[in-house]
Amino acid sequence: MSLMKYISAAAVTALLSTAAFADGIMVQDPYVRTSRPNAPTAAAFMVLKNQTDTDDRLIDARSDIAKKVELHTHVDQGGGVMAMTRIEGGIAIAAGQTHALMRGGDHVMMMGVNRALVQDDKVTVTLVFEKAGEVVVNIPVDNERKATHGAGGLGTMDHSQMDHGAGKSD
Repeated sequence: MSLMKYISAAAVTALLSTAAFADGIMVQDPYVRTSRPNAPTAAAFMVLKNQTDTDDRLIDARSDIAKKVELHTHVDQGGGVMAMTRIEGGIAIAAGQTHALMRGGDHVMMMGVNRALVQDDKVTVTLVFEKAGEVVVNIPVDNERKATHGAGGLGTMDHSQMDHGAGKSD
């Protein structure tokens, strides 16, 4: 095999290993991050691309890694404080558009995490779309990724009013 064919094959393999597809929805660059070792919570970030000519909506997420999984966003409380809140009704993804689930913005929140998430572990998350249905994504844990992927960070978030599912069973 020529070097160029090998490089092309390697590039395609790398792209496919970090993307997932479901009836026109593509999930790109997913990663999971915890705020600290053995944290009871974790968040998943990714880019969702609607490759269809019909609007869709991410309406749910599930994972056996946590007691509770919800779609969350951040709301500016003023004074430099951001509060995390659950997204009611899902996340719209317009036809032909992308939507980034990113630090400081919309994300998948996992509460009551049932094991330590260490660098390079894989977390299986099922994303549920209103029209495209379910897509299962194996997401790498990347606790080393810098906050430059997306806006904001975890440092100024007010988690005090959140029920993180610790010590509860559903």
